[in-house]
Amino acid sequence: MSGHIFAAETGGGAATVDLSGGNLILVVIVGVIALVALVMAVVFRGQVLAAGEGTENMKTIARAVQEGANAYLTRQFRTLAIFAAIAFFALLALPADDLTVRIFRSVFFLVGAGFSATVGYLGMNLAVRANLRVAAAANAEGREPAMTIGLRTGAMVGMLTVGLGLLGASLVVLFFQGEAPKVLEGFGFGAALLAMFMRVGGGIFTKAADVGADLVGKVEQNIPEDDPRNAATIADNVGDNVGDCAGMAADLFESYAVTLVAALILGSQVFGDKGLVFPLLIPAIGALTAVAGVYLTKPKAGENGLKTINRSFYLSSGIAAVASIVLSFLYLPGSFAEFGPQFASFDGDPRLIASTAVVIGIVMSSGILALTGYYTGTEHRPVKDVGVTSLTGAATVILSGLSVGFESAVYTTLVIGAAVFGAYLLGGAALTVSLFAVALAGTGLLTTVGVIVAMDTFGPVSDNAQGIAEMSGDVSEEGAQILTELDAVGNTTKAITKGIAIATAVLAATALFGSYATSIYEELAKANPTAKESNLLDFSVFNPAVLVGALLGSAVVFLFSGLAINAVARAAGAVVYEVRRQFREIPGIMEGTGRPEYGKVVDIVTKDSLRELVTPGILAVLAPIAVGFGLGATSLAGFLAGAIATGTLMAVFLANSGGAWDNAKKLVEDGHHGGKGSPAHEATIIGDTVGDPFKDTAGPAINPLIKVMNLVSLLIATAVVSLSVGDNQNDPVRILIAVVAVAIIAAAIVVSKRRSVSIGDPVEAPATR
Repeated sequence: MSGHIFAAETGGGAATVDLSGGNLILVVIVGVIALVALVMAVVFRGQVLAAGEGTENMKTIARAVQEGANAYLTRQFRTLAIFAAIAFFALLALPADDLTVRIFRSVFFLVGAGFSATVGYLGMNLAVRANLRVAAAANAEGREPAMTIGLRTGAMVGMLTVGLGLLGASLVVLFFQGEAPKVLEGFGFGAALLAMFMRVGGGIFTKAADVGADLVGKVEQNIPEDDPRNAATIADNVGDNVGDCAGMAADLFESYAVTLVAALILGSQVFGDKGLVFPLLIPAIGALTAVAGVYLTKPKAGENGLKTINRSFYLSSGIAAVASIVLSFLYLPGSFAEFGPQFASFDGDPRLIASTAVVIGIVMSSGILALTGYYTGTEHRPVKDVGVTSLTGAATVILSGLSVGFESAVYTTLVIGAAVFGAYLLGGAALTVSLFAVALAGTGLLTTVGVIVAMDTFGPVSDNAQGIAEMSGDVSEEGAQILTELDAVGNTTKAITKGIAIATAVLAATALFGSYATSIYEELAKANPTAKESNLLDFSVFNPAVLVGALLGSAVVFLFSGLAINAVARAAGAVVYEVRRQFREIPGIMEGTGRPEYGKVVDIVTKDSLRELVTPGILAVLAPIAVGFGLGATSLAGFLAGAIATGTLMAVFLANSGGAWDNAKKLVEDGHHGGKGSPAHEATIIGDTVGDPFKDTAGPAINPLIKVMNLVSLLIATAVVSLSVGDNQNDPVRILIAVVAVAIIAAAIVVSKRRSVSIGDPVEAPATR
């Protein structure tokens, strides 16, 4: 990567971009579409709440889940407010060309974090009301009405995600115009940081409760998963909502926001004022096509639920692709020279490049949907093969699930890599055009986000509905079978959305990586023009600085995953001891005459999850600071490349192996290989228990991790260069910052490791059956 390429394309610095009257009107229209999406969210919420609530037993259980979820998120937001305040003032301290930009970058950091929290909270708030209604509909009305309620719940969260993402970005572009990319860095960072904390904390909560419930209830006591005699059942159902719903909704919102940020940063450099508008118009189309997908696709009698959901996805994607092509040819000029004399040397038709890039993103999301569905769906061979291995025990179940995860990661990565490289090739020799094409592929993927979020939310809603049905005992055998089918569909849709979320991370991170390099070159040109050819910017792969950085980036992904999984293990251990204690000490639990103390388990996982999320969060924010200030801009570039590559493979591996184990368990519970209570069932329960923190804690948290580290790197790029070269060079300060960052990371890890001895009495015997 040559400094001359960036210098030639950017003119040695970022040009000021001002929007013309026509483009301002288009941005306002995007803002109006965002408001329409929010109105549709209200409409879908009303449709869900209008459905019947079922029996009093169902209502009682649902209220307990609602209270637990609200209490957890309230405590979590109080904890995260501390991190948000620290990050707000840290952003104020980072240099920027204009004081106003610096202030509003920090302000929109809070807006991004607030929007991310809003999507998570409101999504969870509806999900804990929809689960009851899905269970009631399955019992009284049948499969199609139950599925419709679940899909409408997801549609509400999808519209909320799209609406707030578009609203935030369009307001920034409208008011800051040429400075919008800098302000949007704060918006994206706020959304990504909060989503990562919610994803990690919610993932630890839900999987600690789930693992504890399974190990004692299913394995030791041989009772069903959602049996009311198990003290961890309420916590498990609460966890589905704070992890899979609130956490994942916030995660997908930050994916939406950060991808827009990357596209707008590069778009302003390539397409000028149109580059600030075009990346907003594409996802605006997606908002409208998502509504069309919701209304045009309805469950059909006897049709597999996953087929129904996939049809909605493909229908809305196809409409979005056609509309995006038409928009590209109507809005963009036929030559780069029309953007200004500085682009006269660029070859190609901007309309063709932009439309092709957007279609590549849409096609990629469809490919990931198909691949993930194949590797995690109960009707396909991989999950069936995992189910067969349950006949020979838990060890072979775990081995076969690992194999599915490893294999699926390769093919998914090939699809993502092909999309990234295909979009990159569209720019030809113009590097910034190539990077912008990659970002546009990301915006193409954003056209499907409304449906993707709906698919994801359907998972925890259907899971909770089955739990409420089982705990209440008020659902017929036919209704219970419907809910079991919908739960299996939900497991697959959750795995699919995690695969698509990591794809958005790769596209956004690649574009942000290019923005990082651009920022480095621009700052270097200001500080010391003669340093362009120095080893500071030698990004060659055989440069030891790059290789060391890549190794460190890969290592952070492994360490982050290990911390998250170990946190689940510790918290689950505490749940196991508490549930065993209650079975042993509370009279009449197994007979149904004694009431378990559900609140104690909820309290345990709440405290542990909030405590455990700190260390992974510190690692994500401070690792790039330590590398950047300690080893320099070149090593930080390698660090980001290593994190993107390893994170992609790791996230897909963890998500798909966990999804395969979960659905293999569902397969056995449907009557295959001996059915419930058989040795095969016990083997798949153990496999599912191993997979729980894989697919719902560590795996999906890698997605925001990658983007947080890229955004931190982009934000500190100017400071890294200014302290390394030129008049402001100050090696002692630079090294001190790195040492402090490393010391904080090390201290957090040491404290985290010491907690492992406190989960309970290691010699306590299991409760007897």
